[in-house]
Amino acid sequence: MPPLTLARQHARTARFTFGVPRDFTVSPDGARVVFLRSSAGDDPVNRLWTLSVATGGERLLVDPGAPSGGALPAAERARRERTRERAGGIVAYATDAAVTRAVYALDGALHTVDLLTGEVTALGTTGSDPRLDPAGEHVAHVSGGALHVDGEPLLTPDGPGVTWGLPEHVAAESMGRHRGYWWAPDGTRLLVARVDDSRVSTWHLPEPADPGRPPAVMAYPAAGTDNADVTLWLTTLAGERTEVVWDRAAFEYVAAVSWTGRRPLILVQSRDQRTTRVLEADPGTGATTPLREDTDDAWLQLVPGVPARTASGELVWTVDRDDTRRLMVGDDLVTPPGLQVLRILAVDGDTVLALCCDEPTERHLFRYSRAEGLVRVTSEPGVHTGTRGGGVTVVVTRTLEEHGVRVTVAGEGTAVPIASNGATPVVRPRVELTSLGERELRGAVVFPTGHVPGSRRLPVLLSPYAGPGGALVLRGLDDYAVPQWFADQGFAVLVVDGRGTPGRGPAWERAVHLDKLSAALRDQADALRAAAGRFPDLDLDRVAIRGWSYGGYLAAAAVLRHPEVFHAAVAGAPVTDARLYDTHWQERFLGHPDEHPEAYDRSSIVADAPNLRRPLMLVHGLADDNVFAAHTLRLSAALLAAGRPHTVLPLSGVTHMTSREEVAENLLLLELDFLRRALS
Repeated sequence: MPPLTLARQHARTARFTFGVPRDFTVSPDGARVVFLRSSAGDDPVNRLWTLSVATGGERLLVDPGAPSGGALPAAERARRERTRERAGGIVAYATDAAVTRAVYALDGALHTVDLLTGEVTALGTTGSDPRLDPAGEHVAHVSGGALHVDGEPLLTPDGPGVTWGLPEHVAAESMGRHRGYWWAPDGTRLLVARVDDSRVSTWHLPEPADPGRPPAVMAYPAAGTDNADVTLWLTTLAGERTEVVWDRAAFEYVAAVSWTGRRPLILVQSRDQRTTRVLEADPGTGATTPLREDTDDAWLQLVPGVPARTASGELVWTVDRDDTRRLMVGDDLVTPPGLQVLRILAVDGDTVLALCCDEPTERHLFRYSRAEGLVRVTSEPGVHTGTRGGGVTVVVTRTLEEHGVRVTVAGEGTAVPIASNGATPVVRPRVELTSLGERELRGAVVFPTGHVPGSRRLPVLLSPYAGPGGALVLRGLDDYAVPQWFADQGFAVLVVDGRGTPGRGPAWERAVHLDKLSAALRDQADALRAAAGRFPDLDLDRVAIRGWSYGGYLAAAAVLRHPEVFHAAVAGAPVTDARLYDTHWQERFLGHPDEHPEAYDRSSIVADAPNLRRPLMLVHGLADDNVFAAHTLRLSAALLAAGRPHTVLPLSGVTHMTSREEVAENLLLLELDFLRRALS
């Protein structure tokens, strides 16, 4: 058998995510932690486990066995695409408040499991997003656009394009809201989203490799067009409905919902995303009371985990002050200037666990309570995340010094590990983190294994994402496995996070307002020059750039707009026409296209086609329902019309995430071959 290559391993392990513990739930007494994990780094089938915090002993609760290969419900397929889910088996579960019972879907079939005895019960129905009420007595799920409770339909579609209990496309893709219904803490009613897509543009997604198959049809709200009409309804288990009332003309987006206290909290947002309101809803009448309103001249960033409430009823929120996203509990700012709050991970009683950074390449846990004040939970340089419950904190750690993920469960005077079965990359990245240029752009430089400085000049490969919502330059060793693989093929690889990326404050994020390209491209070019000044082996006469999604957009723009700097590009799933992307994401940065057409023009690259002078490979999944293949096809058509040679690689049946092993592996090999030829 030939040796395992990094390209094959990276594909087989879903980027080294299989086998890693995930989705932790801590029981309210702090005695147990429930989690998902597959058996090995190349095993995609997740199993449900529980850990005893007192003994550190693990127990397998549910082993789903081999996947059945059955077709998933449409809503579940969409949910997995929006969450970029690559695993199989049990990919999500929900528990009751006491964490004694859980519900999950296995290939669409619903089951419950007693978390104390391990007894599994098949519910005899199929659906998506099953959830137990807090008492563990009732199971709700979504099927066929209807919300069901205990297997019976409670709310059914009352018109074409209507669904109950599901998030609309922009909520799941661009807001991070993947739910469409919420149980009341006492289990007597639910708060349910009714989504009416009837006025949203209908887009068709054909499969050119199978012309006999009808195209998939979906409601897609492109920038400047109508959004779904989203309303919220309080419903009893008998089906009695009460609409939640707020100024929907001014606030058409439902960004987040939290129902842990007597009254649910609802975060609504204006279409221009410059104003948000936190509302408290009366569960009996549906009337809402504003608790706070925030505004910004550019946009307000949605922070995962807020709004929330502590057990004593204080509002948990974030505000932008002193060029810092700061945690607010009640009326008090409780984190200092310079410590950026990225998300709220958990609220455990009156203790808030937050993910923060004061150095952009690291992520750390901080907890706050009135009794303790602000306490730093992690200090080891690295990337940490986790959750908390029952006074117990689960800490997930990655560092530059060791492969893989380390999981520790820390309670009162105890600390026990949860084993990780993740694969170890067949290459060990040789990475140096650095700050580049006057803006101190965080960069990672990766040289070939065994490279001796001064021994030879190396072509440079930039490999950015460098866009809103994503940072790549982090202190996690395995993040650089693919850059190391490219380096070992004879490149010096440079990864840079420029303006617009998270972790450096609101002003840094908003530097891309009304122009998503200029600052981002300038930062890549400036970082390249600064890196060459620090590392003389970088050959600036041979510079390539590769990326996917925003990174692919940046790569294509680089050779179109700055061919004097960038000499070849591989652009995967690039957004070439800003008007073809969704309302919530694109209008956040560029405004409404009717009000700011110039912002869309300068942030699109189709018109730049006549400028192409460098080798360009465009790669796109033909089943992509996020960045549609129309982006690549329009740019390709414009390049052909201008007589500019280029390469197009269509991926049949592939969505925005390249999850098929053979495709993911061979794509890396084809990229490498193209870049070698382009820079030869």
